[in-house]
Amino acid sequence: MNKYIKSGILFSLIAGVGLLLTGCHKYLDAKPDVKLVIPKSTADLQALLDNYIRLNSFDPSAGEASADNYYLSDADWASLFSLDNKRMYTWEKDYLFSTYPNNWSQTYDVVYVANTVLDHIDDLKTTNNTDDWSNVKGQALYHRGKSFSEAASIWCLAYDPSTAVADLGIPLRLNSNFNEISKRATLQVTYDRIIADVKASIPLLPVTPLHVMRPSKAAAYGLLARVYLNMRQYTLAGLYADSCLQLYNKLLDYNKYSPVATYPFAQFNAEVIMENRRPILPSLNKGIAKIDSIVYLSYAANDLRKTLFFQSNGNGTYGFKGSYEGGLTLFGGIATDEIYLIRAESYARTGNVTLAMNDLNILLITRWKTGTFIPFTATGPVDALQIILTERRKELLMRGLRWMDIKRLNKEGAGILLTRKLNNQLYTLPPNDLRYALPLPEDVILLSGMVQNDR
Repeated sequence: MNKYIKSGILFSLIAGVGLLLTGCHKYLDAKPDVKLVIPKSTADLQALLDNYIRLNSFDPSAGEASADNYYLSDADWASLFSLDNKRMYTWEKDYLFSTYPNNWSQTYDVVYVANTVLDHIDDLKTTNNTDDWSNVKGQALYHRGKSFSEAASIWCLAYDPSTAVADLGIPLRLNSNFNEISKRATLQVTYDRIIADVKASIPLLPVTPLHVMRPSKAAAYGLLARVYLNMRQYTLAGLYADSCLQLYNKLLDYNKYSPVATYPFAQFNAEVIMENRRPILPSLNKGIAKIDSIVYLSYAANDLRKTLFFQSNGNGTYGFKGSYEGGLTLFGGIATDEIYLIRAESYARTGNVTLAMNDLNILLITRWKTGTFIPFTATGPVDALQIILTERRKELLMRGLRWMDIKRLNKEGAGILLTRKLNNQLYTLPPNDLRYALPLPEDVILLSGMVQNDR
């Protein structure tokens, strides 16, 4: 283990991220990116934000890798080349992010770019087009808020209003100064900052972006709906979901897609409001990640998702092929199907069964074979909520949302117990276990002196 620990203490945070580095001169002496040195116009700053690979392509996948949508055979787990990924699969208490780059460094790299833009944007206000200036600032605020929300969903426990003022949050880097020592905020301060950033972006962003790789008002409303859902503030989640759908509500008709296609859905399809993707960790590769059989069997025969989402492995197991990225990588952005489900859940939780089921049926009729769909009905709010949560899991499979759903639902007594079986050994993750907040990279703790998550 000593050899492993030694190899694990790598410097995860390169100069481009600039996090937590107060005694490491080789980072401080280097210029992270020539483009970041002297931005002279909003066009320069927009160019930073239009770096698709850097800004849109590295949403963390650790939550999905830790969740229960899939399982690995003994042989496939043994074949994983990443010791970190092996440990993540069995919910080990430490050394899940020992290699570089990792989910932490990639998430905070987006924060660094956003902060660089925000550090310079006010100096350019009087010399640039007002609309362009507002758009650039709004995009930076959105990206920072989105990255903070992703980080909180991975490295923090579920939000609980009764304990959030004391629970550990994330480091809130609010400028690009390398020398500033990072400290963990409380969970309440973390979510307050996420909400403040995203709300501040709304009046600055356009209704229709130049491309869905850039944030828009609808994207910001949708992100706030997701954040409030994660906080279990369901009325607000529903209100922001409604604001999003008022601006954009297109749904795909799954009847128009081929079930024999390797990847049926195109990237940037009509449901995508904001484009982000999650690179797959080795354990999530569709060649070895087998979809939970109970989940697969929950799709009805005429439910087109059963053939569009899954490929047969030829042995009674199935891999996932239904990513809105049109390939192996997983979708991590904002799409209208998620927003319909958030609004439906909000309606159910606030007692409006009719509107809840109406939203669900608007979505599901586009997912079933033409002429076969019978609208869902519910006997009351509790029944409606259960139906909606079941369909939420089926619709949003492998998008990185299940992990946060497990955490928030267990806070409400759902009692979701996660289990893995490897080499005849059973691994379990009980509801509300401290391991639901994944450990921060050990090298980050070493460099910064921040508090590690409890175990």
